[in-house]
Amino acid sequence: MNEILLNKFSDIFKNNILPLTIKGVETGNKIFGAAIINKDDHSLVVAGSNNETENPLWHGEIHTLKKFYELNNNIRPNEKNCIFLSSHEPCSLCLSAITFSGFDNFYYLFPYESTSVEFNIPHDINVLKEVFNISDGKYIAENNYWKSYNINILLNELNDINKKKLTDSFDEIKKIYIDLSKKYQSSKEKNSIPLK
Repeated sequence: MNEILLNKFSDIFKNNILPLTIKGVETGNKIFGAAIINKDDHSLVVAGSNNETENPLWHGEIHTLKKFYELNNNIRPNEKNCIFLSSHEPCSLCLSAITFSGFDNFYYLFPYESTSVEFNIPHDINVLKEVFNISDGKYIAENNYWKSYNINILLNELNDINKKKLTDSFDEIKKIYIDLSKKYQSSKEKNSIPLK
C-alpha cells in the first residue's frame, strides 16, 4: 500500500503541486504547497500552493483548504475520506486548520528541521516554541484528531527493489524545492509577506 501511495504522491508533487509552487515563487510567495486526495482511488481532489502575497494567512495548506471548500458540496468528498498531502510539515496555523477541518491524517515531505535549516524559514519551530511552549517542533504526531506521516520514513520502510526508484523520484522533487527556495530567498525582501 505504501508503495502505491508514494508513487501517487510523487506524481501529484510533480504534476500538480510543483507547477503551482513555481508560479507562486515567481510572484514572491514561499515554497509551501499541498494537495487533497481521495483515499479510495487516490485521485486528486484539489492542489494548492502558498499565496501569502495576496493574504498572509494563505499558507500552502490553508490556500489548498480554501480551494477545497470552494468546491460544490455535491462533488466535494468528506474530509475523513481524504488524504492531506503537504510539501512541508504543517506549521501551527496549518496544523490547526487541518484539525478543525476534520481531516484524520496528513503526510509531509520536509520536516520542520529542513524548513528551518535547508529553507531558511524558521517560523514553524519558533511559533511552536514561543506560543505553545513546544520545543524542537515535537507535537504529538498521533492523537485523537489525526495521524501524521513523514514521507521520508515511509520511503525507508520500503523493500530494496522499490525503494531506489521512489527515493530517486523524491530526491528529484527535493532538488526542485531547494532550487525554488534559493529563488524565493534571493527575492523575498521585495514582497509584502510579514514573516519572510
